[in-house]
Amino acid sequence: QVQLVESGGGLVQAGGSLRLSCVASVSRFSFNFMEWGWYRQAPGKQREVVARIRPGGTTEYADSVKGRFTISRDSAKTTVYLQMNSLKPEDTAIYYCAAFAGGDDYWGQGTQVTVSS
Repeated sequence: QVQLVESGGGLVQAGGSLRLSCVASVSRFSFNFMEWGWYRQAPGKQREVVARIRPGGTTEYADSVKGRFTISRDSAKTTVYLQMNSLKPEDTAIYYCAAFAGGDDYWGQGTQVTVSS
């Protein structure tokens, strides 16, 4: 069972930055063969993908965060990051880390990000 623990959320003013971290309880070997993603869910809305990174390093982003958010990973620390810059009030949501491997998916408990105007 893969366990994911997110951290780094908080309250920030519009225009500010936050970096989310997701520590995974997997071996470095497995970490490199997994696909990773950050998702978010705002009140009253469906969960949506924010960013994903494939085993080969290819990344993709939601149009709403392109140019502002960056997903990255550190296999030595089995940690996935989401650097969020130029935050907007509409980025307010619970952010979830997700891992995908062998047809299974794993989710963290989420971390709250609140952007004030």
